[in-house]
Order: sequence, then structure tokens, then C-alpha cells
Amino acid sequence: MKTSTEIRNTFFEFFEQKAHQIVDSAPIVIKDDPTLMFINAGMNPFKDIFLGLKNPEYKRVADTQKCLRVSGKHNDLEEVGHDTYHHTMFEMLGNWSFGDYYKQEAIAWAWEYLTEVLEIPKDRLYATVFEGDAQDGLGPDTEAEDFWKARMDENHIIRASKKDNFWEMGDTGPCGPCSEIHMDLRSDADRQAVSGRSLVNADHPEVVEIWNLVFMQFDRKADGSLVELPAKHVDTGMGFERLVMSIQGKQSTYDTDLFDATRGFVEQKAGIKYDSATEEQRIAIRVIIDHIRAIVFTIGDGQIPSNTGAGYVIRRILRRAARYAYAYLNIEEPFMYEMVALLAKQYESVFPEVKQQQDFITRIIQEEEKGFLRKLESGTQMFGQYVSEHPGSKTVDGEFAFKLYDTFGFPIDLTQLIAKEQGMEVDMDGFSKQLEAQKTRSRKATEMDAGDWTIVNPAEDLPEFRGYDTLELTTKIRQFRTVKTKKKDLFQLVLDETPFYAESGGQIGDRGTISQGDQVLRVLDTKKENQLIIHFVDKLPADASGEWVAQVNDSFRSDVKSNHSATHLLHAALRQVLGDHVEQRGSLVSEKALRFDFSHFAKVTDEELQQIEDIVNTKIAAGISLGEHRSVPIEDAKNMGAMMLFGEKYGDEVRVIEFDPAFSVELCGGTHVANTHEIRLFKLISESSVAAGIRRVEAYTGNRAFSFLSDRSGTLEEIGALLKAPKQPVKAIEDLLAKVKEQEKQLQQLNAEKVGQLRKALLEAVEDKGGLKLIRKQVDVSSSDDLKQLSFDLKKDSENTLIVLGAVVKNKPLLSVIISDDLVAAKRFNAGDMIRTLAKEIKGGGGGQPFYATAGGKDIDGLPSALAKVDELI
Repeated sequence: MKTSTEIRNTFFEFFEQKAHQIVDSAPIVIKDDPTLMFINAGMNPFKDIFLGLKNPEYKRVADTQKCLRVSGKHNDLEEVGHDTYHHTMFEMLGNWSFGDYYKQEAIAWAWEYLTEVLEIPKDRLYATVFEGDAQDGLGPDTEAEDFWKARMDENHIIRASKKDNFWEMGDTGPCGPCSEIHMDLRSDADRQAVSGRSLVNADHPEVVEIWNLVFMQFDRKADGSLVELPAKHVDTGMGFERLVMSIQGKQSTYDTDLFDATRGFVEQKAGIKYDSATEEQRIAIRVIIDHIRAIVFTIGDGQIPSNTGAGYVIRRILRRAARYAYAYLNIEEPFMYEMVALLAKQYESVFPEVKQQQDFITRIIQEEEKGFLRKLESGTQMFGQYVSEHPGSKTVDGEFAFKLYDTFGFPIDLTQLIAKEQGMEVDMDGFSKQLEAQKTRSRKATEMDAGDWTIVNPAEDLPEFRGYDTLELTTKIRQFRTVKTKKKDLFQLVLDETPFYAESGGQIGDRGTISQGDQVLRVLDTKKENQLIIHFVDKLPADASGEWVAQVNDSFRSDVKSNHSATHLLHAALRQVLGDHVEQRGSLVSEKALRFDFSHFAKVTDEELQQIEDIVNTKIAAGISLGEHRSVPIEDAKNMGAMMLFGEKYGDEVRVIEFDPAFSVELCGGTHVANTHEIRLFKLISESSVAAGIRRVEAYTGNRAFSFLSDRSGTLEEIGALLKAPKQPVKAIEDLLAKVKEQEKQLQQLNAEKVGQLRKALLEAVEDKGGLKLIRKQVDVSSSDDLKQLSFDLKKDSENTLIVLGAVVKNKPLLSVIISDDLVAAKRFNAGDMIRTLAKEIKGGGGGQPFYATAGGKDIDGLPSALAKVDELI
């Protein structure tokens, strides 16, 4: 039986023989395409070629591309684990033709590879072709159909709808008819009983699609129309996991050798065998061994789990896996991080970035697991409090379930599981309404409707960026469009050539003007969409024809350059002081400041920060000239010792930025100062944690750094004058803090004595209510903490006792109810229920546990009636 590695290699070898260049997978996280968060199909890295925006380096290419389908149109997350063949992260084997071969060769080679190289029985294969679509004005793909008829039984060829056989990446963009190859994995007896033809595209687990041949022919416009692409292309995608399942004769992708190591590890941790486990346990194991791959590869490509964007998606995947382990396998300690080493070894030859970052990825996942398990614990406690506050209820309020989900990251299915254990059900309709309302709010906040481009000057080549050498040039407007958002309309245009730097690599986009006589368009921002440099302007030109002057704001660019060059010096200084494990994990370079995120697992000390700052300022003072090297072959750049970031896909030629070859050498496309003297001054202003294993520093340079220090100096002088110690303000503050500390200690002692006296007085004034001891009183205390302390002191060693106290703190009424343990155990009273009734008297609300609850309100005058109402409750 062929191993998965051998199968992958046969694919590469076959297409190498067909004159294809084997290329590396692109990073799984997309950085310069606003329409996509992750690569969800093998064609994503080649989108610009299909659109005619970029010339292909090779006419024929083959690869295995890491893909992630957990967001947007292509979202398989909820299916993963519940069936035996869906995955979040998967490999997509593909062969590509950029304006070279087309349908005939693609079909012939697919058939040859499957039936001759892999020796798949021909009678187990089926092909689907596009049946046409009247709305798009497209007829059936008889051309592909005829090529299949020359190779397989006509009964194995199926015409299918646009839904199944017209491939589109999204609502707009490259698309075309496709031909899918399906394989029937059933036993001979099952195949004889029911024809495989009837099970194609019917979601049968043993009749699965293994390869999709897409004939890229059109560009879908925003108005829904189809426009012929400049050249016809072939884009094929074969799910590697499904192919391995087919070749290895398995009924599930999870039974292949791709998952042997991680499946065995989870079995050992859970103390169960997959084959003899319950269905719930098998689902949990599948979820875990699928999700850990997605998490590891995405972190390896530079995306750290976080609370926003792509980082939040990864955090959700990790928590989903941890929750399944916790709920169904009884694994209550971090464990997934231990699988990083297994995956690093397994994929070392094809995806070496995991091995190269093994320690970093391991620690990130371990910290994330710890954090989520703490959330599980706190969420479980909150659920317990909710149950105690709603005795006898059989339904968990949907709004409460959503609060657990949205605010505390508590998964809804875990809430359902815990509710079931308590004999309760979650109001899923209420939860769904809250969730949909949140999605609607989020969607409306980011909704944008991009119109089609109006072409002014058609061109086949990409616009040229000339901003390294000039801030002003004469150019032409190539195209423009309006983009409607919730807040306002945006206007975008593309120039033939431009001096404006588009936001990239952490550096924000340039600003300035595009003018023609009296017509002046203000450039508010510059961004990159795929390979197009998009200028965001305040209005559209009345007449876009003719020549225009593009002028970058000089002072704005100057400030940005200073901060960008300082970022490179900072990166080198961090590595020098903290160690070579420090690597950039994100940055923001604006005209105001610089922000730099880096891998490091401890707080950077004040002494280390001072060292780093001193090194950077020494390099600034040294007046180091910029070494800029353009179009450097990637291997030469590596030999120069250039820093390369994980998660970036570099071309064959790169730009190298150097400030002293012995200090800072990095690959960078941004703008920089000609000499470090221009930076003038560097000042760190903060250091903090961003995520597990990721630290962040922020800094100012130039005039902003001088202003910052001047303000600090002025503040210090004011403090010295106030303390009447202009020469030694720090010592004066230390003395003052010591006095405050001593006074706080004395105040706490007085409060404790006061609370003790109150306790004694209250114990002497116990009311007898038919054998029940009642202590109730409006007391004079300084804080809510004092009220709580007094309540617990009174409860101590008490029996058959109900204690209700009122107080006014900071001009607001407070109530406290606490009940002795024997009364709680007998379920005679519930503090939470009582406080909700009493709180109405002070026009407030509250809650708590069965033995202790508190409330706050607005009406101080209601305290006496609240205390009087206790009789009624008893």
C-alpha cells in the first residue's frame, strides 16, 4: 500500500514529466486581498494571473496548496468530525495551465494519472460536466463531455447543474465550467445492487469527489455579468486526503496514515481506542486530529490566535477542539500542544516551516489551551450560578447562553451538554436570534458594495510603483469606481504609474493629491488589492482623461520613513538583547508612531528596554547610510543573512534593506530614510502582551519623540514643585506613598474595629421569628466590601439564622442577604430569590448564590421598606 508521502510524490513526478514547474505552497493566510481571509482553494495564489494582472513565471505549474475552509462562502467547520471526510485544513493537489493547454490535455492527464499511475479501476470512476445555465446564457460543456466519452463508459458521464459544475471563487472574480471526477469506494456487492451514478453528488460517504478540473474562462463582475478572461486557463484541485483514502482503501480520510500519529496520541491520552469508542467519542477524536493540523499550519504561516479577524477564527478552531476533548474524552488538561512535534516530523519534507518553528508553535498552543480551560471553568461556575438563581426551571434562557458564548467564549454545544446534565434545555431559538442579531450588526458594520471599474485607459501590464525614487510624477488615470459602505461612499482609482506607496508590510499607505489644473483629488489612503495599487480619493474626477500630477505628501512620507527605518533597527536590537528567537509577528508603521509585535515568552524588563533603546539611538547617532538592493535573487538575499518572515511568500527576486550589514539586513518593500541621522531620536513608550508568547512595543521617533520627552520633563517639574522638592521629586513621591500606605493600614484597622463593634451590637439584637433567628439592620459602613465582611462575620458559626443588612455607600443604597448553611441545606430559604424581591423596594436589582446575594439600587428612602418586607418573605 502506498503511503501518503509516496502518493504525493507520484503526483509531483507525473506532472514534472508533463513539463510542469513544482512550486511551494503559498501561506494559508491572505494579506493583500480584501475579499478573502484564508486561502480556501488552490487557485487563490494565482488569481492575479487569471485576471490578467500578472504575467505567469511558468506556463505550467503543479503544487500542493494548504487550504482552510472555515469562513465565508466555503465553510466546512460544522461538518468536520461529524462526517468522515470533511476537513478544516486540507491539502489541494493541483496542476495549472496559464494560457497554455486546456480541456483536452487536462482531462487526458487526469485520466492517465488516476488509472495508469495510481491504477484505480476505471469502472469506479465517474465524471460530471456542466449542463449549462440559461440565466448566464451558457450551453452545456459538450467539449469536455466528448473528451470523457473517448475514455470512459458514457453511462459514467453525468451532466450537472451550475451549483455543482460551475466553479466560482466568490461573488466576483475568475470562474468557469468544471468537470469533477468522483470515485465509488463501495464493495462490489453494493455497487452491483445500486449504481454509483445515482450516488454522485448525493453526499454519499463512499462515493466521493476526488478531483475537480476547472476551465477558467470568465471574470464574474459585480453586476453578475460574465466577461471572457484575457486567456483561458486550467485550474485543477484534488483533495489530497480523499485521494489517499481512495488509494489506501479506507472508508474515511481519518483512517489513513495522514492521521495515524495524531489519532494514536489522542487515543493514548483519552485511554480509549477509536474503533471501540462511542460515536460521540469518535467525533471528538476526528475533530481534534483535524483541528490541530489547521491550528499548527496557520500559526506556522504567521497567524497568531487573537480576538479579531483571522486570529479569532483560529482561536475558535482551537477552542472547539479543546471543548470536544473536555466534554467527550474527559481530557481536562492542555494536551494538543504535544502533537506539534508529531506534525513537524510528518510534514518536514513538504512543509518545513512547522519544523523550523516547532518550539514557538508549541508554546502558543499550550498557552491558548490553558487560557481556554480557565474560561471553561469560569463559564461552568456562571452556569451553576444561573441554575441556582432559577430553581425548578427547565429552560436556559437564550440570552444568557449567548452571553456565555459571546462574552466568555463558551461554546453553545457545551452549554447544551451541561444543561442536559441538569435536566434543562437551552432556548436555542432565543440564542439563534441573539446570534443572528450580532451577525447582522457585524455585517452591516463591514458591508461594502464595490461597483465595477470604469476603464479610462485599458492596459495589459500592472501599474508601476515609482515611489522609491520620486514623490511626484505625471501619469494617467487607468480606471476608477465607487464603493458603497454603511457610513459613506468611497472613491477608488488606479493610475498608470504612481509614487504612492500602498499599505503593505505594516507600513500605512501614502497620502497626497492627484491634480489636473484646478481639479484636485485628495488621496486619503493607498492600499493594495491583489496586485493593483488603489488610491482612495475624496471624489471622482469630472473628466478622467488626460495627464494628471500625482504628488505624495512629503512631510507625511518623511515621518513614516523614519518610523519604518527605526522599526528595522528595533528588530535587530531586540534580537541582540533578548536572543535570536525574537521574530517579527506583526507591525504598524504610521506617521505618528511605530508598533512592533515579536515572539518572546516573558515580559521585557525595564533594564532590557533601556538597553534596546540605547542600541537604537546609538545606531541613529552613527549616521548609517541606507543600503538598498533591488531585484536581488532570493538565494543571494539568504546568503546576505536577510531576515525572512514566516507566513510571507517571496518571489524569485526580492528587495533587501540594510543598515550596516553586520547589524540589520531585512527583506522589505517599504520606504526608508537615506541615513539613520534623519530619524534623530528613538523613544520606547510601552511594552505589553498581545497574545500567548507575543509581546508588543510602541515607540516614537523624531519630533514626536522630542515632544514626548519634553512633556515628561514638564510633568516632572510640576510634580517637583507640588511636592516642594524640585531636585528630588522621586524621593518625595516615595516618602508620600509610604505615608499613604501607613494611613491606609490605620484606616483598615479602624474599619475592622468598627465592623467588629457592629457585629457585636447586631448579635445582641437578634429577632426571634417563630424559632428562626433574624438579624436585620441598616448599618453604617464605608464600602460594599465592609458590608460583605460584616455579613460573613455574622454568618460565622451561626445556625438557623437569616441576616439582612442595608447600607448607603457613596450615596447609593445596598442590600445584603446571607443565610446559615443549615437553612440552605434544608432549602427553606434562597438568598438569590429573596434579594430580587427586596431590591424592588430600592428601585434596583441583584443576584447571587442560594446562601448569599447582594443588590444595589437608586432609592435610598426604600431601604426601611426593604428591611420591613423581610417579615412578609419569611
